[in-house]
Amino acid sequence: YPGRPQLQKFSNAQDGFEYDSKIEKINMFLNQQLLDLVELKKVSWSGIPKKWRLLSKYLPSSSERRDTTLIHKRKSYHELRLQYFKLDGYDESQQDTYRQIHIDVPRMNPNISLFQQKSVQQMFERILFIWAIRHPASGYVQGINDLVTPFFIVFLQEILQDTNIEEISTLEETIRDSIEADSFWCLSKFLDSIQDNYVFAQLGIQEKVNQLKELIQRIDGSLHKHLQNHGIDYLQFSFRWMNNLLTRELPLHCTIRLWDTYLAESDDFAVFHLYVCAAFLLSWREQLLQQNDFQGLMLLLQNLPTHSWTDRQINVLVAEAFRLKFTYADTPKHLEIKS
Repeated sequence: YPGRPQLQKFSNAQDGFEYDSKIEKINMFLNQQLLDLVELKKVSWSGIPKKWRLLSKYLPSSSERRDTTLIHKRKSYHELRLQYFKLDGYDESQQDTYRQIHIDVPRMNPNISLFQQKSVQQMFERILFIWAIRHPASGYVQGINDLVTPFFIVFLQEILQDTNIEEISTLEETIRDSIEADSFWCLSKFLDSIQDNYVFAQLGIQEKVNQLKELIQRIDGSLHKHLQNHGIDYLQFSFRWMNNLLTRELPLHCTIRLWDTYLAESDDFAVFHLYVCAAFLLSWREQLLQQNDFQGLMLLLQNLPTHSWTDRQINVLVAEAFRLKFTYADTPKHLEIKS
């Protein structure tokens, strides 16, 4: 149905062989009593059949503990819902938080009908509100709502692949609750390493934008000078890249593929994301150099034509990001913020 997440498909026999081989390897890991998480990450880095609960460290490496952990965590989230999500019991700041979430959620992915369903919006509102209340140092910041989407879609897709359900509200309540709980806990784990991005004034993001500026200046002085000469401030376009982790710049299926790599990077994904952003900017080098005024540059930078991108472009992007990291990560001067 319109907006239904599509299963990833491979376009030739070689890709299909690699896909089957990867499934075989992952199944071998999963059948081990104690999962070798390092090896799973190596296989996952270049894209996987979704095992995000394990990569997020939401589920333990021990196969014997996974089912009981899943039951316990889902029950714990249900208790959090009962504890925190009561609309008539908020103080003023909590009311403000809920109000902002309630405004932002319907604006997500407006072209995908799935996200306009009331039941889906309510699930997102609960996830975001409970996370914000449990993280008072940052609270809710616009952009975090976009980071729920990949988890939600991956876990929903597991259910929908063998069904033809059009309305999420028609799913059994226990299934909806499981998707919501798993999305919450995986989001929480994911945000642990980048919470500085969302504290007051979002200084963590401003620092990363400066790091990107320094990095591009070292890699491609001509492009950097071109942007500077036309009055382009990196904050004007890359703040969103850092805040939303490129979810607004890429099609949803590409975001999910990219996050395979991010989750395989574990706590280091925040550093790797810097190099992904650099590779992303550099991939548009020729088009940017053809723009000779501020308006043309900003229009391109804020509307980069990625609508036809597939996993192949993401594979190239992460490979280039890896090359840049390998080349420049040991030269720390480019990560210093100049006054």
